[in-house]
Amino acid sequence: MSKETSAAAGDDCCRQPSCAPPPQGEPTPETRRSRAILSCLGYCGHFLHFNLGGRSGKAHILVRLSRHGGEMGQRELQECFDLKAGSLSEILSKLECAGLIERTRAEGDRRQLVVRLTETGWAMAEEDRRDRELFERTAFSPLSPAEQEQLLGMLTKIQRHWESNDD
Repeated sequence: MSKETSAAAGDDCCRQPSCAPPPQGEPTPETRRSRAILSCLGYCGHFLHFNLGGRSGKAHILVRLSRHGGEMGQRELQECFDLKAGSLSEILSKLECAGLIERTRAEGDRRQLVVRLTETGWAMAEEDRRDRELFERTAFSPLSPAEQEQLLGMLTKIQRHWESNDD
């Protein structure tokens, strides 16, 4: 069966019996522990992304604009985030439709777009900033200061290990 025929039939390679992983015994205690830790880290990543707007979400853009006096060039804004021009433009269109920003042509260079916060955008950026500060103050409150330092040390150690394996 060709790749196209297989795809059209709704099958992919991983569903073929020949591609299935070999049966394995019970996972080791180390594997179970590793899976549990990765699951918890995955939840934390998911929570942060969806509750704090990812790294380049609408809230981050509003806050960045507010930190720059409520106005930035669209190209300058794009450089602040790891986004393609089309992706940023799509986010800005949604913010504009929601009445949170407005875009106008720059006076000196009509090719440039200037992004400005509206009153509603200012209010939302301030609310988001306060929410983030509250979250940062309370996120690790179940842990003692010593436990927080220990967690930071362990996560830093893991990060360095993963970065060294990312080459």
